[in-house]
Amino acid sequence: MIRRAVLLLLASLLLLAGAGQAQAAGYRYWSFWERDGDRWVYATQGPGTTRPSDGDVQGFRFAVSEDTADAARPRPAADFDAICARTPSRDGAKRVALVIDFGTRRDAARGETPPPARTACARVAPDATTADALAAVAKPLRYDTNALLCAIAGYPEQGCGEQLSGEETPKADTAHEESSGDDGPSVGLVAGVAVVVLLGGAAIWQVRRRARGQS
Repeated sequence: MIRRAVLLLLASLLLLAGAGQAQAAGYRYWSFWERDGDRWVYATQGPGTTRPSDGDVQGFRFAVSEDTADAARPRPAADFDAICARTPSRDGAKRVALVIDFGTRRDAARGETPPPARTACARVAPDATTADALAAVAKPLRYDTNALLCAIAGYPEQGCGEQLSGEETPKADTAHEESSGDDGPSVGLVAGVAVVVLLGGAAIWQVRRRARGQS
């Protein structure tokens, strides 16, 4: 009985440890954002169909994300007046402020280094899309056959929204503020292990108590 309890305890610990180490597969891609007041909102359309108004702020962020809820937001300041201060308005045109965040080294593919984040003010035709505005200030752009935006200003050189395996989880980047700096087990894992240890200890104690009572 004691041996069985110990084996069950060890199996539970291994399951918890495996759950803590498992990494959900993410995607490395350019996400598209729109500025709503003082916050970023994930765009509901692609840049090829979105037609921003004069004075709008649009953002792009290259990162590894599991889904839209997990997607990293652009980091540079997103103030239209500051971004377009040196681009005067003109009749028959609109101005769109663009925030382009190439991400961190931990999100980059092997062998590539992300350029510094930047902002730009695109002055385009009134009916221009966000893709048109982006092309005006951040060429070369690269799209795949499904019109998915793959590269801005030539970055990245290769790849397009590829899915990463669990072994390809981005490495911690100590040079950027987004790095957590904590590669240890999560609080939930530690708490779960502690609970299993307590339950296992109690089970073993009960088995020993019964054995003594029967002797």
